[in-house]
Amino acid sequence: MSKKLYYLTTEIIPFANVTPLAEFSTKVPLLLQEKGHDIRTIIPKYGYVSERKYILREVIRLREIPFEYNGQSQSASAKSAFIPKTRVQVYFLEDEKWFKPLSNLVYKSKNGRILADNAERYGYFSKAVLSTLPHLFWSPDVFICNGWQCAMVPGMFKEHFEGINEFYNDIQMVMIIHDLDNYAKITRKELTMAGVPIHDSLKGNKLDIYDVGSFHADAIIILDSPSDEISKKLLNQDGISANKDKVSVIKMSDNEMPDYQLIADEIDTVLKRLAD
Repeated sequence: MSKKLYYLTTEIIPFANVTPLAEFSTKVPLLLQEKGHDIRTIIPKYGYVSERKYILREVIRLREIPFEYNGQSQSASAKSAFIPKTRVQVYFLEDEKWFKPLSNLVYKSKNGRILADNAERYGYFSKAVLSTLPHLFWSPDVFICNGWQCAMVPGMFKEHFEGINEFYNDIQMVMIIHDLDNYAKITRKELTMAGVPIHDSLKGNKLDIYDVGSFHADAIIILDSPSDEISKKLLNQDGISANKDKVSVIKMSDNEMPDYQLIADEIDTVLKRLAD
């Protein structure tokens, strides 16, 4: 059964290629599209991305999308293109403050230091993406939220958007966990600023965003490799453990060329289960 999929990511080749997420987010959407799904992807519009080279086009209805973030009125715009040599559509979310100044390191400054405002930046991205649906005149069946960068989306959706109008009815949230690193640790203050609800069982000032998101996601996909079976660590964490019935583990190879067809097949299986 085909579904309408909104695929959220922060890297797609050739627009942004910092981590293995980039190749994953280039290959997997195409394979899901080949299975008959109506898939649209969205990433930030980084300032170094050439609009002329990649033929980014204005979309009138996606200009100045209004939303609220951290108690303040905001607006963002988006342009459209395709992953080169495919018919997978990509929306590029623009913002002069949060995305345009970034270098091709994306999450770090040129001296290699992790950007201190990453949590706020991708919280903003998450809220802006959720706000696009009425302007797209399109309501997906499933949000596919990739990595720590998009793990705030399930909670934001449940807290602020679910059921507010016809564009936000009956949407399910799939959270994909690609790796474990310090990026996923976010303070309560940052989560509160973003409007992300925190389950009462989660204690401490700095929380793992996957634990936070696990209470609001409908399905959780963890990507394991033979050299790093992150599922074992995650299933010992408070939030993931409490929601282990939602978890599916996909075992990837350690080869330089992962079997993306197998990965897409297994994601498709999870999507089919959501319909049950």
